[in-house]
Amino acid sequence: MLTRTLAALLAALLTGLPLPALAEATSPKVLRYAFPIAETGFDPAQVSDLYSRTVLANIFEAPLTYSYLARPARLVPQTAESLPEASDDFRTWTVRLHPGIHFADDPAFGGKPRELVAEDYVYSVKRLYDPALKSPVLSQLENAGLLGLSELRRQALKDKTPFPYDTPVEGVRALDRYTLQFRLAAPGPRFAYVLADSGLLGAVAREVIEAYGDKIMEHPVGTGPFRLTAWKRSSRITLERNPGFREQRYAEQATPGDAPRETLARQMAGRRLPMIDRVEISIVEEAQPRLLAFLGGEHDYLDRLPPEFAPTVMPGGKLRGDLARRGVQLSSIPGPDIAYHYFAMEHPVVGGYSADKVALRRAISLAYDVQAEITLVRKGQMTPAQSLLPPAVGGYDASFRSEMSEHSLPRAKALLDLYGYVDRDGDGFRDLPDGSPLTLEYASQPDQVSRAGQDLWRRTFQSLGLRHKFVIAKWPEQIKASRAGKLMMWGVAWSAVTPDASYMLDLLYGPSKGQGNHPRFDLPAYNALFRRQAVLPDGPERQALMAQMKRLAVAYMPEKVTGHRMWTDLLHPWVLGYQRHPFMRENWRYMDIDLARQTRRTTR
Repeated sequence: MLTRTLAALLAALLTGLPLPALAEATSPKVLRYAFPIAETGFDPAQVSDLYSRTVLANIFEAPLTYSYLARPARLVPQTAESLPEASDDFRTWTVRLHPGIHFADDPAFGGKPRELVAEDYVYSVKRLYDPALKSPVLSQLENAGLLGLSELRRQALKDKTPFPYDTPVEGVRALDRYTLQFRLAAPGPRFAYVLADSGLLGAVAREVIEAYGDKIMEHPVGTGPFRLTAWKRSSRITLERNPGFREQRYAEQATPGDAPRETLARQMAGRRLPMIDRVEISIVEEAQPRLLAFLGGEHDYLDRLPPEFAPTVMPGGKLRGDLARRGVQLSSIPGPDIAYHYFAMEHPVVGGYSADKVALRRAISLAYDVQAEITLVRKGQMTPAQSLLPPAVGGYDASFRSEMSEHSLPRAKALLDLYGYVDRDGDGFRDLPDGSPLTLEYASQPDQVSRAGQDLWRRTFQSLGLRHKFVIAKWPEQIKASRAGKLMMWGVAWSAVTPDASYMLDLLYGPSKGQGNHPRFDLPAYNALFRRQAVLPDGPERQALMAQMKRLAVAYMPEKVTGHRMWTDLLHPWVLGYQRHPFMRENWRYMDIDLARQTRRTTR
């Protein structure tokens, strides 16, 4: 039941009346907001979900990062002194680390300062290959072809022995205390993007890993600007400024001609980073309480406006007048992501590569109304997708059209009839071609948006005469089951962390089954094209190969890609410096809280 305050806020939101007065602010500078989905933990080698990796990116640091203000995205050094040097036809990448960077203090270091050195990145990379950790992000490095590491992994699996961390390999090694070198089996023209993913290549210290063992998900220790100070699983995450963080000043530069970001760069220039003292994250799965917490001043920032409230908060695409008068800021960009519904390719009912199985998947996909999802579920906050490549990612072609966005119930029924999916026993439901019962299982979550999605899928199945049921569980349980190949169908979203199209194309690459490849799609023709495009420089030849991959994904339909979501954020006027970046997540250090303005806030 809503409290009186929350009820008043909701009434004001729905009627356009002035919002009630907010509580007074207190120092220190605290950024408060909510995740809509629970985290899984805080070890770079063991998590792949967006929310855990958001936290990781602000604790751990990769050698590179992205310019916070430059658009399009541009790589810059982070713990490295400069951008890496590529040689040997992009097979060798050498990184020189900046001396004097230290890990946050931790008892594992015995009370002594612990400097970041090249061996820390060597160890961090090797952890991803350790079979005991079952890293869900390993495919990003395996696809890069680091010499010797996959062999070590296979040997450890074969012998059932601990991973040999102390065995030297060519793929990653420390040339000296501060020089790190990567060697690839084939050209890697875009390998530098891998070096900018803090959720993947954030440096960990071996002493910390060994000290905490199985509890390492609870004890992240990095070199970044924040450190974890409290964690109540699936409820609350608290991080505080790392007191030992090196001196770093705001020196961001916007792309020339980008006036708003150029102004921000001038305003923030020279400020010590990070500018805030603490970040408090709540887990609020239901959309309404999350929005009300923002409107009531309990949260400073609403990370991604729940789509069901878009018509109310931003009618016609513009922030509602009373919210604008209160100084609420609206930030909206096309997300470099895809929303999709997949079919488990190894499942005996919906999986397989035979014509009848392909027909079943394509029929279901044709019966699914993408525009209804955009209108009813996403409330207009999504654009139709034609492939698994989203905007801002290389290979995205705005002119490409495919069956992904098509809705045709007559074609869907005709396909099922043609391949023998008919009602053989007269119970009103279609059966499998061999006459056995056909029941589809769609996995979903209990939140409001997921429930709306269930209604749409129910209509889809009913329109085709397909018996179905929903398997409901919270996100952490579903993603665990999905990686294990235990779900028949599930709908998820995947956001790019790099402009390199290989990151998204990997979602259907056979060797990535159990990691990014949730459908467990494994088509030799697609796999061969993936390997060919990965070694080519950007250009027409690579574009042509990626176009072939997109067409294969449509033809076999392992997943129905429905759209690219709009990322729309709301911020109170006292939140300064915020810019949504399409790829980087380590943005907390660039944000500030105007305590005076926060304290003076009044209704109008």
